[in-house]
Amino acid sequence: MVVIVTNSQQIGFGVTRMDASTLEQSHFQPLPIYEQLAEQIRNGIVGGEFPPESRLPSERELAARYRVSRPAVREAIGALQNQQLVMTRRGSGTYVCQDALQRLRQAVPANERGQADDSPISTLEVRLILEPAIARMAARKGQRDERAEYYLAQMKGVKNIDIPAQQVLWSESDRLFHRQLAVMTGDALMVRIADEVAKAMAQPLWQRLRDDGIYDEERIGLYVAEHQLIYESIIIGDEDAAAFYVEQHLRRVRRDISG
Repeated sequence: MVVIVTNSQQIGFGVTRMDASTLEQSHFQPLPIYEQLAEQIRNGIVGGEFPPESRLPSERELAARYRVSRPAVREAIGALQNQQLVMTRRGSGTYVCQDALQRLRQAVPANERGQADDSPISTLEVRLILEPAIARMAARKGQRDERAEYYLAQMKGVKNIDIPAQQVLWSESDRLFHRQLAVMTGDALMVRIADEVAKAMAQPLWQRLRDDGIYDEERIGLYVAEHQLIYESIIIGDEDAAAFYVEQHLRRVRRDISG
């Protein structure tokens, strides 16, 4: 069994602790847990443990085998889906793609891939700290905002997330609506911080998990209603309600994308 650990004695697989000066000189950055797990599954595909067209163990089984959380498994599967190494069939499971071995032979080596996408779950934890405060600051001004209303209207027009153009429209409108809340605070520093969050929400792994979590018209309608409640609370100047609705919305997103 390979165990994924993150304590100070060992990081990832076989990477021992370094002192501060060594880390600074090497620009060392530990891989996210999901990427460590994805690498183990890639190795399993190459080594024959998970041959092409075979079904991967369930999320629960993978979590138990590698001693990670189920959200980390969901993120790892999403990363492998984005690389077209596995495909998930709703109600059936996740399967290794027929051409996975060929893709892996042609893939860029792990040490040359560059920085992995941010963990969507970690991104949401940051947002749960940041965005209720943003909503409160915006509510203190209590002013309407044309751009925020434009993004709300765009989201209301999305009915079928399976249509690629509708998916892109939802993704951008949702991402930019949340950034616009920071603009509504009138605080330049808050906007710069929100820009970093918006970049994370533009990454392929975030979009994969978010799109998989919002897959029908009823779910889209619920998200639109939540965005509307956030905005209306801000423009009437109700700080408590604005912060509450943002937090409830983000908790729902976390439930939907983490399974």
